[in-house]
Amino acid sequence: MVSDEFSGMISTIRDQTSWNKTGFQFKMQRNGYCSKIPFAFLIVFSILLMFLVVQQRSKTFEVNGGDAKINVLAGGGGAQTETPEVAGKTNIFWFTLICHAWLVYEFLQDFLQIQEMFHLNKFLTNFLLPGHDKGSCLSRYESAVYRKPSSHKPSPYLLSKLRKYESLHKLCGPYTESYNKTLEQLKSGRNVISTTDCNYLVYTPLSGLGNRMLTIASAFLYALLTNRVLLVEFGSEIAGLFCEPFQQTTWLLPMDFPLRNQFDNFSQVYPRTYGNMLKSGIMNTSMMSPPPPFLYIYLAYNIDRYDGLFYCDQNQDQLRKVPWLVMKSNQYFVPSLFLLPSFKQELSKLFPDEETVFHHLGRYLFQPSNEAWGLITRFYRAYLSKADERIGIQVRVFDTKVTPFQTVVDQILSCTIKEKLLPDVLETRGSAASLSKNQSLKAVLVTSLYSEYYEHIKGVYWTKPTVSGEVIGVYQPSHEEHELYGNNMHSMKAWTEIYLLSMSNALITSSWSTFGYVAQSLGGLKPWILYRPLNGTAPDPPCVRAMSMEPCFHFPPSHGCKAEVNVDHVKHCEDVEWGLKLVKDH
Repeated sequence: MVSDEFSGMISTIRDQTSWNKTGFQFKMQRNGYCSKIPFAFLIVFSILLMFLVVQQRSKTFEVNGGDAKINVLAGGGGAQTETPEVAGKTNIFWFTLICHAWLVYEFLQDFLQIQEMFHLNKFLTNFLLPGHDKGSCLSRYESAVYRKPSSHKPSPYLLSKLRKYESLHKLCGPYTESYNKTLEQLKSGRNVISTTDCNYLVYTPLSGLGNRMLTIASAFLYALLTNRVLLVEFGSEIAGLFCEPFQQTTWLLPMDFPLRNQFDNFSQVYPRTYGNMLKSGIMNTSMMSPPPPFLYIYLAYNIDRYDGLFYCDQNQDQLRKVPWLVMKSNQYFVPSLFLLPSFKQELSKLFPDEETVFHHLGRYLFQPSNEAWGLITRFYRAYLSKADERIGIQVRVFDTKVTPFQTVVDQILSCTIKEKLLPDVLETRGSAASLSKNQSLKAVLVTSLYSEYYEHIKGVYWTKPTVSGEVIGVYQPSHEEHELYGNNMHSMKAWTEIYLLSMSNALITSSWSTFGYVAQSLGGLKPWILYRPLNGTAPDPPCVRAMSMEPCFHFPPSHGCKAEVNVDHVKHCEDVEWGLKLVKDH
């Protein structure tokens, strides 16, 4: 009997009537299913037909033109006359035979669809324990219908670690007995005398959606490495964007958390940050017996040398004893964790392929909420589903005054044509591409705060035919004109566009953009990165292919400790020359 979850999946499959022609394919040809289904049907039908022939092999049928009877000549015997009722039964037999054959064919199709759904959804079913409420998070079970299966499989050790973390989070989550006990210790303000069953890492928000997602994933990895429970403070602007990742508990920081009233004061100059306490001599690496009940960890773009000591092994030994760490960051600091000797062995087991960290953790943590999923799927079905190929173009201009529009749009078109992502157009007025040429459809998804880039690219491919004959459709979900911090619907649209970009077959992103980093990593894509124009002129070459799908750590610390600095799987970024990113260690 098929479970309710897979019944829902099959219903979803049947609703997607345009699958076989559109962007998402079952990959049946790759798996040989296209040939297996008719072949199985032919075998079953042949067996049934042979059974009929054996039963009727000595009979021949002859219809008298004027009589309402059918003469049947049995081999060697006398002529027998059967009534029309007998003939009707024979017709019913044939009809029943055909119906049964068709039912077998339909059964095989459903069976192979279920088998394929297991294949397509293997990534999620490996990551997620059974028992999630499907209705509360449709994307968790329907995403496999819309995006291609990941070719990057999580390691068995990572899956085991996630299962252990889920148990820990359930034990120590908000309002559990362990949580309440640790909270009382925090409220007392006294140094920790006895060890606690549960230690915590609290994430506090900073910067836009892309930065927040990168930092949350970094914080979660740090929590995995140090056996802490991650609790997140989203703020009103990103509330309701994601499903709860953990069963029967929450990762949301409770509203009555006692340190909340200090969050607004928590900045680089806040005297109670770990870095400032080291700088002032209130703390040093040899103390911490007994440790304080909590510490603030500041890891944003403007960290100083003392803040950066967080990335040193001797300081990590010190921090392990503190029950509550409250972190503020807008950085993807995962690469620096890979440079710490104490984490090296564990990370190599969690991620044998180093460039898949955010790909796996991002897909695990960030499932679109039902509201976001509705925006995603409606746009996809309306504009992208029928395309043979989808090209994502993510445009982020940090200063429009020094980066002219025409420079950027020329750079985008130069990159797409040079890298053969989009075809060139015929410049001769009145010319038309031959119908005998390639007639495939490419959908271009443009995401930008501004509409001008979309309008220009759409105009290029509407007013002129392509040299290849391909049809190019250009679409943009929204254009807000300004980044609106604190606006929930603005964040909802941004999350929708990030997810839609991640469903592309190929992706072009802008330098420095965390928005693009999240999209490429979720999609498992190595994008073409647009170089930042200098002095208002388009760079040549216009773009470069990324070394890996991992995000860039924009502002790593200048290591003043025993962290490794030369490792094969950590390189400088293509778009930020001093930044660090993870690459596959060959």
